[in-house]
Amino acid sequence: MEDLRYPIGKPKLDDNLAKEQLDLWINQIEKTPLRLQQAVKGLSEAQLNTAYRPEGWTVRQVVHHVADAHINGFIRFKWTLTENEPHIKAYDQQGFAQLHDSSSAPIDLSLDLLTALHKKWVVLLRSLQPSDLEEQFIHPDSGVVKLKTAIGIYAWHGRHHIAHITSLIDRRGWKNNEKVIDRG
Repeated sequence: MEDLRYPIGKPKLDDNLAKEQLDLWINQIEKTPLRLQQAVKGLSEAQLNTAYRPEGWTVRQVVHHVADAHINGFIRFKWTLTENEPHIKAYDQQGFAQLHDSSSAPIDLSLDLLTALHKKWVVLLRSLQPSDLEEQFIHPDSGVVKLKTAIGIYAWHGRHHIAHITSLIDRRGWKNNEKVIDRG
């Protein structure tokens, strides 16, 4: 049976990363907004309000969650690059998903936000020097996280949530105008 919660599996991150792996992750982050747009293109309001799994978020909430999470991710990078091992604040993802801007607002708000955010984020990521990648923040749940590892986390995160949507579309047999092609 397909694991509906982790359709692409859990993230596999190694602290000893080649530049090619980091470049791949940055490219994945860069492509996340377009891939998410392709995944939801043509979905009806009823489809957007369908949960991707039992007791899971709706497609609409997933789209808004990606924007919320990646805004937090971008700020975590900025803090880490300007402060010494900042202690970052976690946020209530479930609570955010229940707020009106996530449960009812048009998804174009978050799709447009992600497009602009990721353009800016990728400029920052591509400017990082090897020493920057070793900088770290302290997460209240995850502990110490190096920026190079966080790049992998956010690359996986976008792909993970896009797979929630595309696997739902496939399971339900919904017609989608564009197939999302994930080549890494």
